[in-house]
Amino acid sequence: MKNSYFKYIASLLLFGSNGIVASYIKLTSYEIVLLRSLIGSLFLISVFLATKRTPSFHHHKKDLLLIVISGIAMGTSWMFLYEAYAQIGVSISSLLYYCGPVIVMIASPILFREKLSLIKMIGFAAVVLGILLINGNAFKNGGNLFGIFCGIMSAVMYAVMVIANKKSQHITGIENSVLQLISGCMTVALFVGIKNGFAFRIHTNDWMWIFILGVLNTGIGCYFYFSSIERLPVQTVAICGYLESLSAVLFAAIFLSEKMLPLQILGAVLIIGGAVCGECFSVKRKASAKEFLSVIRYYPSKNGCAVV
Repeated sequence: MKNSYFKYIASLLLFGSNGIVASYIKLTSYEIVLLRSLIGSLFLISVFLATKRTPSFHHHKKDLLLIVISGIAMGTSWMFLYEAYAQIGVSISSLLYYCGPVIVMIASPILFREKLSLIKMIGFAAVVLGILLINGNAFKNGGNLFGIFCGIMSAVMYAVMVIANKKSQHITGIENSVLQLISGCMTVALFVGIKNGFAFRIHTNDWMWIFILGVLNTGIGCYFYFSSIERLPVQTVAICGYLESLSAVLFAAIFLSEKMLPLQILGAVLIIGGAVCGECFSVKRKASAKEFLSVIRYYPSKNGCAVV
């Protein structure tokens, strides 16, 4: 159990540092996402083959289609998120991105026939107020609205990713993660190829950060994530899950010297608190951590995958 706790916390911290690592890479946001997803895919494929798992996706074509849709949404979400990193910074971008689970929560009554309780509605209201607070100056003074748009769209595509993945019931774990990463990688590759072609220059100093982002943050992060959540209590997963967003804000303050105004800090508290409130109260005591994670976030992360 202790090993599972370590892996889970480590995966969240790795995901939370994605924006920090990306900030040291002198490539466009789309190129960074392409290399990250490519290296992460190759790493997880290697893990899948090394563990001698038997693929099951060919038996579940409908689920495979849903996972492909989820992967396309994930790749698109990452492109919006990494562009937001470049435009408005890691802190604000990360907070906007983590509004994604709340969008899923609000859509659940229509898509999954889940009851929208008063607690969930209060959580949603808190998140909306938090968004207004952290972006108030930009809305008022005509700041970097494109960066805010990218951050919000990353959350919307995050929600699409989670919804499509939730509807896939039979392909799970690392196999699910591998298929999503491959689909996401192909989506980003198509976009990059059409937009700029693949003849981009990578500086020598960038290779170290690229491999850290691809292998450590994405590959190992996803492996730790999926190998731990099934062994942990659901409440632990619920409470600790937002360590990722908190660590993203803290890392940005420490390593990138990003500062937040008092009202923005209050907005951050409302976003994270509202999301945690809505999600924690929606979890049944007998639900497994794996089922819970399929609802609130998926990172092949997750994060994305739903791994971010």
